[in-house]
Amino acid sequence: MTAYECGENCTIDPEATVGYGDFDEPTLLGNDATIRAGSIVYGDVTVGDGFTTGHDILVRESTDIGDDVLVGTKTVIDGQTTIGSNVSLQTNVYVPTDTQIGSNVFVGPAAVMTNDEYPVRTDAGLEGPTIEDGASVGANATLLPGVTVGENAFVAAGALVTDDVPANSLALGAPATIRPLPAPLEGPNQLE
Repeated sequence: MTAYECGENCTIDPEATVGYGDFDEPTLLGNDATIRAGSIVYGDVTVGDGFTTGHDILVRESTDIGDDVLVGTKTVIDGQTTIGSNVSLQTNVYVPTDTQIGSNVFVGPAAVMTNDEYPVRTDAGLEGPTIEDGASVGANATLLPGVTVGENAFVAAGALVTDDVPANSLALGAPATIRPLPAPLEGPNQLE
């Protein structure tokens, strides 16, 4: 097992595993981390202050996570991913390898991101989505490989995002169409 280092006031349930695997770099947790039972955080993961998990989450290696990030129950972060600060990944979110998530981002329950354009048919390489600062992704939305959800954009629940979503716009439907952002959805996410 890889060792881990934790800042002050960390709570790691005995049924959680932190520092899983055989990696050269330990898991680094900032202050005030709370990691609940059933959770597994691999080695070579760096997390800022105020990290909180639900139960049964997975964070794979080579992942960097900022401050004040919530990873909801049964969420999977498959590694080689960067997540900013003040981010809320709700229950059962899937984040594939090579994904970039900015700061002040909300991802709703059961949202799925993908990184393989032609799974098991060709080896075209992996490219996860990019979610820029202030964006929101609704429940059960699906983001296809390589798409960018722009700054302060809003992806509606159940949307299938096949193309980039411009900043300050709304994506809805399957496949998603782009519309102007309605007035009630303007402004920053209220995650605090």
